Amino acid sequence: MDPGRPVANAVAVGDGKIVSVGSLESMRPWLRRVPHDIDETFADKVILPGFIDPHTHLRLSGTYMGLNYVGPIDSTDPNGKPLKGLPNREAVLSRLNSLAKDRTEAVVAWGYDPGMQDGHLDRDMLDEISSEVPIWVIAYAPHIIYTNTPMIERIGVDENTRVHGVGRYSDGRLNGWFVETEATALASGPVKKEVFGKGFGLASLELQGRVAVKSGVTTTADMIYGIDSFEREWEDHAAAIEQELLPLRVMLVPFESRLRKRFGDDFLRFYESMKNKSTDRLAIHGVKFVNDGSYPSMTLRLNFPGYLDGEIGLTGEVPWEDMFDRMLPFWSNGIQIHSHANGDETVDMTLNTLNALQNAAPRFDHRFTVEHYCISTPAQARRLAALGGLASVNPYFVHYRSQIHADHGFGPDRTETTARLGSLVNAGATFALHSDYNLVVAPMHPLTAAWIAVNRIAADGKTVVGPGERISVDRAIRAITVDAAFVLNRDDSLGSIEVGKHADFAVLDDDPYEVEPGALKAIGIHGTVLGGNVHIAGTP
Repeated sequence: MDPGRPVANAVAVGDGKIVSVGSLESMRPWLRRVPHDIDETFADKVILPGFIDPHTHLRLSGTYMGLNYVGPIDSTDPNGKPLKGLPNREAVLSRLNSLAKDRTEAVVAWGYDPGMQDGHLDRDMLDEISSEVPIWVIAYAPHIIYTNTPMIERIGVDENTRVHGVGRYSDGRLNGWFVETEATALASGPVKKEVFGKGFGLASLELQGRVAVKSGVTTTADMIYGIDSFEREWEDHAAAIEQELLPLRVMLVPFESRLRKRFGDDFLRFYESMKNKSTDRLAIHGVKFVNDGSYPSMTLRLNFPGYLDGEIGLTGEVPWEDMFDRMLPFWSNGIQIHSHANGDETVDMTLNTLNALQNAAPRFDHRFTVEHYCISTPAQARRLAALGGLASVNPYFVHYRSQIHADHGFGPDRTETTARLGSLVNAGATFALHSDYNLVVAPMHPLTAAWIAVNRIAADGKTVVGPGERISVDRAIRAITVDAAFVLNRDDSLGSIEVGKHADFAVLDDDPYEVEPGALKAIGIHGTVLGGNVHIAGTP
């Protein structure tokens, strides 16, 4: 992805970094001087820069995979055993009923998808299964937890509770919903033992490390560092890397609300201490704000005309009117801000806040990033570029969910133009593609993300949605390599096969620039190279 030297047939690697790029003939000045081996292992393969997925949740993803699965698509358990998806809400309720029979301990499940499984669960539905056994179900996109009466009682809330995100029926009675981080944290208390079992973190990372190699991913950023424990999460990642269970470079992005709650006014001091522990394999990076809900859970915030059925979505736990004051200390101290915004109303708020930050303390190269950027307008793309902002976009919903949400939640206009990448290109904005793996119903597979961005084929395999938002193959590949590195402020060391950068590569069976655009996602991934060390897909 070096535009000056876009193609080469040899790369020299020493001490984990790139020494020279070109051909054996062009490298003669090095080869005459330095002892070396010529390795032709990948002579019949295509080497690209290692893919970068700049927004994942690998440790948390592996955690949920250990719970009772009630999701809509086929999945696997932590041991690789296949699990069949459940097609609808009736099948989910039947599964929960079978789990609740003849037991007294809580039923704890993961994976429910209201868009794909006929709408939300609620307290009354779950009470019909059992009025004695506590039932706790977290959605596939874990922005919402559904509970029955015994679990509500165990959580310790009632009609007088005033916590952001605790759901209610129209008559004010609790409906068993716990939406967004403050409420889901409250609801998770009674099941921490089941969810966060002993040793779960290391096992989760080992599992996701294998997934990454099969997907060609060499670098990722966990966008909710601190949701369980700052110390445990760091220690698990460090141990997984030291034990060679996690062949990745990982950036941990602190969740702002957890940072504030844990460290109060000393959060910047903690940040500096973590920077001193960072290495080229594991590092603290930026800060994450969550400002609305989820696309698949249908809890994001929309401008007029809103939702099809009158829902309003939910903001994050930080009031929008406080957003400038909450972001300013990070902005003023040069800490990159990643702002979660799924709906167009939230994108407006985020851009207004970025504008206010620029007015208060003008900065160049701030790399303020709008995360997800699912539902937006061309005008917002132009404004993002004008303010110097970036976007880290989830394109998977275009293929996996656009036809679902045309009639569930958002309507046809917004779903067809989900992930407006063409508008970002036209506006001159830099962007990356990410998966949010495994907290949405989509794979971590950057070539699939590129295929969706280039073709915009819906789930029926034939309909092109939002054709004007398609982008070129080159721009899509940049968005999973060097532009993704730019979004993470690591384009000086990652994202392209250039002298001095880390020797991180994705090893492919075919060249994405040579195959038909419709075949991008089918390209075989042989494995990865991380710092010169080879990892073959399908092996530990």
